Amino acid sequence: MNPLYIGALDIGGTKMAATVAGVQGPLARVTQPTAKTGSPRAVGEQAVALVQAACAQAGVEYRLIDTVGVSSCGPFAQIDGMLGLAAPNISGSFAGRADLPNDWGVIPLEQVLRERFGTVAIENDCVAALMAERTFGAVRDEPDCVYATWSTGIGFGLCVDGRLLHGKHGNAGHAGHMLMDIQSGALCGCGNRGDLEALTSGRSIGNDLSMSAPDLFAAARNGVPAAHDAAVQAARWFGRALYNIAVTLDTRRFVIGGSVWLHHGAWLAPIVRQEIDTRLPALTQGVSIVPAALGTLVADIGALCLTMPPDWLPKWRDAEPWHALAALAEASPPS
Repeated sequence: MNPLYIGALDIGGTKMAATVAGVQGPLARVTQPTAKTGSPRAVGEQAVALVQAACAQAGVEYRLIDTVGVSSCGPFAQIDGMLGLAAPNISGSFAGRADLPNDWGVIPLEQVLRERFGTVAIENDCVAALMAERTFGAVRDEPDCVYATWSTGIGFGLCVDGRLLHGKHGNAGHAGHMLMDIQSGALCGCGNRGDLEALTSGRSIGNDLSMSAPDLFAAARNGVPAAHDAAVQAARWFGRALYNIAVTLDTRRFVIGGSVWLHHGAWLAPIVRQEIDTRLPALTQGVSIVPAALGTLVADIGALCLTMPPDWLPKWRDAEPWHALAALAEASPPS
């Protein structure tokens, strides 16, 4: 029996969002900064509370939400047969970063959610985003494509021959932790030095220059030398990573999202493209890069796609109700 309403959670290293939707589209969306203090259950308990808050905002009885899709940063690890988060942007035990005031290791996400919801589907946020873009967005029904996010962290969702790749624990696509320069002192939240995320994420390169990521990229765009050099080098590393993935998977199209690309992709794209276009044409010719059509809400819509009843899909494709979700997002900044 199809549910009347479904819930969705987008859990990131910076913020968490909860959405409630029905067959007609999204009804409410609420956000908060992701919990990083208290017990390891804090993230799951915050997620449950946010779904309840979204119901209150939508005028939907909370008891009617028994199905929740979750788009989450990772990696994932197993706890008693359920998915937990071993996320270096949330858990403080991996690299001892001062900006993560906890000693959490693996966060029991699925366990806490299943204490309240009967149906819980969890995917890496980039896999969920790719599902959203293949269902409603820029790579609709494309069999060979990759979603990449360039934001607080770096991650990928992979589709080969029409099949989304998951891996043994749902961690396929964590290429943000591929080692790129082992001589580098750049430290990733996972504890690696010189991996892709350490070299390119907004947080990492901003920390190196004692600037926030938005300030750094704005300064780079305005030609401030140190910021410009850092951003250009980050774009080169990102482009080399796309090249590596393109030649490994023989992919056709990259769809890119995340705050860095959303705000700065227009001027960073030529730098990224050069790293692909100047190498091995037999494997790189025809590889295209497009922005995420669903913008900043791609992970939210991906979370909804995880549990959306099949008969909702054609109605959503016709009505494109995610535009309403964008309006909800603008009306509900993080509290």
